[in-house]
Amino acid sequence: MFWAKLRLFWQRWWLPIVVVVGMAVAILIPIWYMSGMEASVRNYIIGINVASLPWGILQTLVFVGFLYLLQYGGGFAMFRKSKIDNAAVNVRFTDVIGNEEAKHEAWEVVQLLKDRAMLKRVGGKILHGLLMIGPPGCGKTMLAKAIATEAGVPFLSTSGSEFVEIFVGVGASRVRKLFSQARQYARAYGACIIFIDEIEVLGRTRVVYDAFGGGQEGNSTLNQLLVEMDGLTDSDVPVVVIGAMNMEESVLDPALTRPGRFDRKIRIDLPNLPERQRIFEYYAKKIKMDPAVDMGRLARKAIYKSPAQIENILKEAALIAARDSREMITYKDVSAAIERIELGVAHRVSMTPKERQMKAYHEAGHLIITYLCHPLYDVFKASIIERGDTLGVVHPVSREEFHVIDRESVFATIKMFLGGYCGEKVKIGSTTVGVSSDFAVAMTRAHDMVWRLGMGDSGLVGDFTQIPATQLSDELKKKLNDDTQRILMRAMKEVEETLRSEEEILDRFAAELLKREELDYDEIVAIFAEYGKAPRALATGPLAQSLTPPDPLPIPAAASKAHPPAPPPPAPPAAGPQTPPPGPTI
Repeated sequence: MFWAKLRLFWQRWWLPIVVVVGMAVAILIPIWYMSGMEASVRNYIIGINVASLPWGILQTLVFVGFLYLLQYGGGFAMFRKSKIDNAAVNVRFTDVIGNEEAKHEAWEVVQLLKDRAMLKRVGGKILHGLLMIGPPGCGKTMLAKAIATEAGVPFLSTSGSEFVEIFVGVGASRVRKLFSQARQYARAYGACIIFIDEIEVLGRTRVVYDAFGGGQEGNSTLNQLLVEMDGLTDSDVPVVVIGAMNMEESVLDPALTRPGRFDRKIRIDLPNLPERQRIFEYYAKKIKMDPAVDMGRLARKAIYKSPAQIENILKEAALIAARDSREMITYKDVSAAIERIELGVAHRVSMTPKERQMKAYHEAGHLIITYLCHPLYDVFKASIIERGDTLGVVHPVSREEFHVIDRESVFATIKMFLGGYCGEKVKIGSTTVGVSSDFAVAMTRAHDMVWRLGMGDSGLVGDFTQIPATQLSDELKKKLNDDTQRILMRAMKEVEETLRSEEEILDRFAAELLKREELDYDEIVAIFAEYGKAPRALATGPLAQSLTPPDPLPIPAAASKAHPPAPPPPAPPAAGPQTPPPGPTI
């Protein structure tokens, strides 16, 4: 081990050592020689050499630079990665919150790196690669750092974009340099970890035919990576490659994902409710948080949020508290941070009393239908203050992680989107152009129910968006479109009946919004409690840790600013509608 480290030191630092020794010899010998000369001759020689020294140095640097660039792999192909010290990484498995199954898989890699002798005794080989897939900000890089820290081996970190160049052969050269350096560390320390972030840039499927030749550089770089991971290399030292990406595995070349290269694939998912609470508690220790803040409540409000998003929320809350000259972060600061990030900065616009009234009834309609009719969502915020492109907002949040959405829930979402339109219609007798965004999403959901999910009244079953338009008869298209319209009309009828039966509550919420402009969850629940509408109990038990859908989007505004009325929705396209996000977007 000592000689391997000494050899590694010499391989990395031989050039500086030779330069220093050479310069010392070049200076000491002339000094010794000129010490026996007469003073006048010595001064003349020194003056001539000093005067010509700058020009000589410049010429030498230009010559050596071009020589190194063109002949010895410097310049564009230069790729020098330094080892990241484990003490500098200092990330333990206890710092990685959630994803217990992924941590278990990663811990086995750590054990293999620590006890390589036992693996050799049973005839096994260490893993060549570990592929981590998951949404952005879920801790893939942190888990890779934890593996390196716990295993106590050198850690080289890079990204796929660092291998991409316009010059053919540069990427492959950089791959060779990276693995050559990793093998040097592996010989000296027993093993080495290479972490490649955004590996899909480097490992995309190879281009078989490219008329312009632009894919040759990508192909050669990927081919070199395949050879280095499991090819005819001159060394069998344990170098483990950890790749991370937030795209689907199908974008990678099959030769890269086969066993022997990436032997294990780990899914890094969004945290569930208990994990989000622990993440809030973890990051809250680094700031001055009010002890009275209920972390479980914040966890419910931040559903479908990644650890990076949660950290960003608390950072924004700290900025809000500092702006208000307060040294303690409260629940309202965190709530305001979530709204600022998701909805934009709040600012008030000058509107007529009639405009404010219509906006208040629009948001009150959304609020009441969401609270009373939707089985999946709670209303955490209602506001008639402008944010971004919206003049008001009702912010629903999923009550827990739901992975299977039934017909009643999809239908309730349509009703929730139509709540603003019906609120204006029931109380004002007229509607605004602000309902266009509500109609767009409600129509998409109803269209999906009929065309893709077999939830129409006529009993037609199948995903008709998979069939080209030319192969669908006009009669069949008419039936599907009629089913879509019946769903919308039935939803609007039920929403109007609900709002008329709860007209007193509708007036109360509209008046409260006109008076306060914003209502938080506690204030909303208190008003419903006055009318005997108790809140639904929130789930408190552990939730499933399966794949979760993307973030639910907030309910948009009562009305868009100065936008013309939207045209009526077109007939369903041949390829079918785009799949809507699972969260509400009213």
